Amino acid sequence: MSITTDIFRTWARPGAVIREKLADGPREDRALILLFAACLLLFVAQWPRLSREAFLAREAATAAGTPLDQVPGIQALMGINFFVFLFVVPLFFYGIAALSALVIRAFGGRIGAYEARVSLFWALLCAAPLMLFQGLLAGFSGPGPSVTVVGILVGLSFLWLWVKLLREAMQ
Repeated sequence: MSITTDIFRTWARPGAVIREKLADGPREDRALILLFAACLLLFVAQWPRLSREAFLAREAATAAGTPLDQVPGIQALMGINFFVFLFVVPLFFYGIAALSALVIRAFGGRIGAYEARVSLFWALLCAAPLMLFQGLLAGFSGPGPSVTVVGILVGLSFLWLWVKLLREAMQ
C-alpha cells in the first residue's frame, strides 16, 4: 500500500499497521527513511511561519529605517531550520526512541530498540499532516490562542498514537 494510505489506516487501526511495518524484520534503512520523511514534513510545516516572521521583520526594519541587509531574510531562516530539522532533530528522535526502549524494559516490558524506533518514527510521520495544518495556521494567524490550542491537540494526538504503537510493538 502507499504511505499515505498507511498513514490514514494508522489513525483507525494503529496495531494492524505497526504489525505490518515490523513483520519484515529489522530494516534500519526503512526506519531511517521514515524518520527523514517525518523531519522533512516537519521542516515544510515551518515554512508559513518562517515566511510570516521574515515579512514582519522586513516591515519593522523598513519602518525603523534599518538597512534591509541587516535583517535576516527568509533564506537565512530557511537554511537554519533546514539544518536543524534534517541534521539535529533526527539525532534527538533516535535518543528519545532509545530512552523509551530503556524505560519500557526497566518497567518489565519487552521491546527491542528497533521496535521502539519504528514506533516513534511512524507516529511522527502519521502526525505530520496535523503538524502541517498547525504550521499553516501559525503562518496565517501568527502566535495566539488558536495556534496554541491546535499545537496542544497535535501533541496529544501524537502521544496517543505513539503509546498505541509502542503497546502493539511490545506484543
